[in-house]
Parts: sequence; structure tokens; C-alpha cells
Amino acid sequence: MSALQRPTRKANLRPHTTARLLLLLLASFGVTSLATAAQSGVEVDEGTSGTSPPRPDRSTYGDPAEFEQRDLPVSEQDLQILVRAGELLRDTSSWNRKDDRECKDDEAAGVRSLFCALQAASIEVLGSYDHRRVALQEVRFAIEEVSHGREFEHRLMGFNNLTQTTLSDVQAVLRIARDRVAARLTAPR
Repeated sequence: MSALQRPTRKANLRPHTTARLLLLLLASFGVTSLATAAQSGVEVDEGTSGTSPPRPDRSTYGDPAEFEQRDLPVSEQDLQILVRAGELLRDTSSWNRKDDRECKDDEAAGVRSLFCALQAASIEVLGSYDHRRVALQEVRFAIEEVSHGREFEHRLMGFNNLTQTTLSDVQAVLRIARDRVAARLTAPR
């Protein structure tokens, strides 16, 4: 059974994802006390009067909730990244099915995992790697759909490394992402 043929399963949100979504929802309705506290890095526990130490500053990474938005603007470069990644994973001799997210050794060996193909394509197209680029996010979203909400610590690596994932499955998620980006590029604005 390939990774695309898994039975449907209900997606479970991780507790921190659920909490972040709740805070965003509260803030959108003008409830700012808990949202303000959470954004400042102070954890508020209704049952105690204490606070925990501030969280590390993640502002250089952006807001993680924004990365999970499904309709962010796309560019021609996003499409180029997806096309190039597909070219890099043209056959089984070019695919590394045991990803460790370390790509230098893969490049030297002439093989790439899904993650490393997207990284290499990003560098070729953009001149640098952008981990949360819309093109890569669309592949992550496609993985969520074809794996029926299965949770992975790292979606690109986890999907690539599943024993039931085939190169055809990897190419399919790239094709789904490419088709979505192409459709958004041609859609009237």
C-alpha cells in the first residue's frame, strides 16, 4: 500500500497549535488580555498567580500561524521551485528515501530526498533557501492531505521516509503543489 492509499484518519492538532489558534481567535474578537500575555512570552495559568520565564524571541522566524495559511500570494518563482524539484527527483536513482535533512552529502552522492530537492531548487531559483516559502508550504499541505492528517515532526522528511512512500507518491505531492501554485498564478486577482 502506498502512502497515498492510507485510510482516512481524523487530524489531531497538537496542544500548542490548538492554543495558538485559540489565542488568534480571541484576539480577532478583541479579547486581548490572554493574547497579549501569550505574545509577550508570559504564560498565564488561571490556577496560579505565578508566571513562567519569557520564551525565546522567535521574531526572526515570523509568526508560525501565518505559515499555515493556505492562500498566501504566490509568485512565478514558487512555480519554478516546484518544477525544478520535480526534475531533480526524476527517477529512483536520484531519490534518497532516507532523509536526514542534511543535504550536502546527498548532493555529493547525486541523490536527493524530497526536502533536499526542494532546498536545492530553492537555492537555484532564489539564490538562497527559504524554509517557509509558499512553494514548500504547498508541498507540506499536499502531504497532510494525501497522508490523511498524519502528523510528522518534519512533514517533508517524515513523508519521504515512510516505508510505504514511493517515488510516485513524492512526485504526486510535488504535482499537487505545482498545480495549485499554477492555478493561483493564473487566477484573476
